[in-house]
Amino acid sequence: MTLEFRTQDLSQDMLARTRKVIAVHINYPSRAAQRGRTPEQPSYFLKPSSSLALGSADSPGTVERPAGCELLGYEGEIALVIGKSARRVGLEDAWSHVEWVTASNDLGVYDLRYADKGSNVRSKGGDGFTPVGPALIPADAVDPTGLRIRTWHNGDLVQDDTTEDLLFPFAQLVADLSQLLTLEEGDIILTGTPAGASVAKPGDVVEIEVTGGDFSSGRLATKVTEGTTPFADFGARPKTDDIQREEAYGSREAAGLPAPENASVLTPELKAKLESVATATLSSQLRKRGLNNVSIDGLQATRPDRKVVGLARTLRYVPNREDLFKSHGGGFNAQKRAIDSVNEGEILVMEARGEKGTGTVGDILALRAQVRGAAAIITDGGVRDYSAVADLEMPTYFANPHPAVLGRRHIPWDTDITIACGGATVQPGDIIVADSDGILVIPPAIAEELVDDCIVQEKEEKFIFQMVQEGNSVDGLYPMNKEWQARFQEWSARKQAAEGAHSD
Repeated sequence: MTLEFRTQDLSQDMLARTRKVIAVHINYPSRAAQRGRTPEQPSYFLKPSSSLALGSADSPGTVERPAGCELLGYEGEIALVIGKSARRVGLEDAWSHVEWVTASNDLGVYDLRYADKGSNVRSKGGDGFTPVGPALIPADAVDPTGLRIRTWHNGDLVQDDTTEDLLFPFAQLVADLSQLLTLEEGDIILTGTPAGASVAKPGDVVEIEVTGGDFSSGRLATKVTEGTTPFADFGARPKTDDIQREEAYGSREAAGLPAPENASVLTPELKAKLESVATATLSSQLRKRGLNNVSIDGLQATRPDRKVVGLARTLRYVPNREDLFKSHGGGFNAQKRAIDSVNEGEILVMEARGEKGTGTVGDILALRAQVRGAAAIITDGGVRDYSAVADLEMPTYFANPHPAVLGRRHIPWDTDITIACGGATVQPGDIIVADSDGILVIPPAIAEELVDDCIVQEKEEKFIFQMVQEGNSVDGLYPMNKEWQARFQEWSARKQAAEGAHSD
């Protein structure tokens, strides 16, 4: 017997019967890589059924960007519509409880993310913030691992991914949720968004389509309008910063944000010079300038073979006090803000007072720093999840591994201030040079002159080494007297001439 499958248009009556909308935080590997965190298990949040809306290419729906808000984020997603009640179902049976598959747009305003600490009630629960449709694809006619999700922003394709390699397959989501709550007929599960989600402005149109085999949801179209009613002063008001702009757009470049203020200090040419000289040479030249306390001491490295040069960003922990940890330890605290704002090539330096009895960074936050392009993390405290941190490409310098969580000894207090780490004072924007010999803090104002003198010194030391190798005594040679200085100049001139002739 041949079964005939066909799509069905989603209606307002069907949406009115929906009692729950459940959304998954992260499910696509591309999104996990962009966010810098890969969850071990799915996590969820609820959206009110009043956020549901319709829209099609022929008759676009509308969504209001609330007055005073800047960052209305869109996320193309595949929506599952439950067809029969599911309670404590197994993986093998879970997909049979899904009746329809369609497109959805998990809209939200980043301007209110701060207000509800992860519940997303206000940031993603607004009226019209969950467009779905327009057509329903029969779930039993498609392979849940063979679906495709695409999103267009003003006609440009910005998201394009498949369900082949999801972190959590659709059947797992249904089975997992059903262990604790009853999924009822008409309930909708939003299954996560791939990389490429961004921000829509008033006048923009966002379109989303789900396809599988010969089936299509059609294009779910939503036009953004500008809200005119301001928020009242008795609740949370919109506020944002460059961290939220970068999160909403996906990168600093996409958000139109300038490079960090100190980026011009460490030019590619200066960075290459600093990478070419040994920290021992830098240390001796710093000492000649009266800088004797510029080494971060007592730490070990996950990548001792690496040479790292970058600008310092700073984070300070203070000793734990339980009442203060309640106000400063949770939510988007200073530790998370520091990790989430470190930029390409920067080094996050942490003041942990040399306290070895707890961790100051673990695998998830270290991965987030690596994804953001950090050159290294330096802490004079402990590291949790040592094996996972050590497996990262980004080096971490630390006092010791320790399994304890943050609140045991520390409160993350503030960022981008002058701190002390490993016996050295570090200011934001200082140049950090680290290798297997140690970690140095270089004032940026003297870096160019310092490294030029280091290059000369290493050239002299190469000459001295060669002379000693040829049997000469170090007396008068190391350090060089006037006679040896003259011989060095002759040797250097010959080397330079030979190198010039070779390049010709």
